[in-house]
Amino acid sequence: MSSSSQASQRIFSLLDENSFVEIGAQVKARSTDFNLKQTETPSDGVVTGYGVIGGKLVYVYAQDASVLGGSVGEMHAKKIAGLYDMALKMGAPVIGLIDSAGLRLQEATDALNAFGEIYRRQVSASGVVPQITAILGSCGGGLALFPTMTDFTFMEEKSGKLFVNSPNVLEGNSKEKCDTSAAAWQGSEVGNVDVIGDEQTLYAQIRELVSILPSNNEDTENFDECADDLNRACENLEGSVNDPALMFRQISDNGIFFETKRDFAKEMVTGFIKLNGATVGVIGNRSELYDEKGEVAEKFDNVLTAHACDKAADLVSFCDAFEIPVLSLTNVNGFGATKCDEKHVAKAAAKLVAALAAATVPKVNVVTGKAFGSAYVIMNSKAVGADMTFAWPDAEIGTMNAEHAAKIIADGKDSSTVADTAAAYEKLQNNVESAAARGYVDTIINAADTRKYVIGAFEMLYSKREERPVRKHTTV
Repeated sequence: MSSSSQASQRIFSLLDENSFVEIGAQVKARSTDFNLKQTETPSDGVVTGYGVIGGKLVYVYAQDASVLGGSVGEMHAKKIAGLYDMALKMGAPVIGLIDSAGLRLQEATDALNAFGEIYRRQVSASGVVPQITAILGSCGGGLALFPTMTDFTFMEEKSGKLFVNSPNVLEGNSKEKCDTSAAAWQGSEVGNVDVIGDEQTLYAQIRELVSILPSNNEDTENFDECADDLNRACENLEGSVNDPALMFRQISDNGIFFETKRDFAKEMVTGFIKLNGATVGVIGNRSELYDEKGEVAEKFDNVLTAHACDKAADLVSFCDAFEIPVLSLTNVNGFGATKCDEKHVAKAAAKLVAALAAATVPKVNVVTGKAFGSAYVIMNSKAVGADMTFAWPDAEIGTMNAEHAAKIIADGKDSSTVADTAAAYEKLQNNVESAAARGYVDTIINAADTRKYVIGAFEMLYSKREERPVRKHTTV
């Protein structure tokens, strides 16, 4: 066992009992500048090794703040880089527990090169093995790229600090005024963090996520036995239409739902569920968020904001890289209409379209409410590439709300003509049967049967193969 007790203890708390095997415990710093030779650097400030979570092999590193502040130097980075090399060979996830003062100043260019070596390994591993980071202490400067280049980030609610520049050096700001390094700000305002909590909660949540994810991008054995009835009716599912998080839990095997980026862009819900034992990535438009008592805690417009599009696109891209099917629940009226959205939503929406259109994994869409305008097209419509599209009987699909359309079509006419036009428009254009008649909806289903039909669709799509033009990647 390493002498780095806190770092080791954190790993023990995360992994299955007695499963951790340390690598490189005897490694120490090589630098002699600024009297580093006289300073003991056990494990050079980072404990590295492997173990299992729920029987799944994982590679883990934990920085030790008691050794030179957990700062990253040459040998520290060499250990992490070596861990990545091994994880890529074995096809297993990498989990980093961050608690560091950042760059080791005493090692100068060696430390800068060390950062670059880890960055390069993270990029090599991206889309090949899942990467998870937990920020348990300080994570600043160039170190802030470690979690933002990984797939999922967890952050300790009080001690975790994530920043490129500390709050006090930002012009007109201070930590007391707005702590831009705090978990709450990074989670809700920036979207860099998936889950916030105390350390033990984070370990439990990481374990849950690892159990859901495949070990690598070629892992075809990531299935569980499903004890839940595949044809189970989800009674009163339509009662949750405004909060897809509730719907995802209801249709998932045994209520399993792992939500990602929970505090960011809450108008879009993203995460993972299980259907017939298989992991499925999910995205859905939210207009209401309920508290533990079942009462409405927050309300949102049924629109695609820039942040919502970015959040959904990231989830879809991850799913496509790891061969995870995608399910979307569509209930959207249009686009966010704020100055911030106007600056960013066109590009963000393009990013979401590109992610969905480029994804070759099975894609299923369920229109649960309103599906109006270009926002509907962007939300995994058949035109963008959904393999199967279902709709509930009361769903509305069209260019816009019938009343708004009537005011344009019957401009200048009296109110009764406008009303008649609205009724006719709703019947002819916004009716779900109209979309089905044109082939834009494959099947109209009762809300209670959603689980049965979605599972059937993914079963049918299991052997999907789709060739695309030869290229390195899109440029959207």
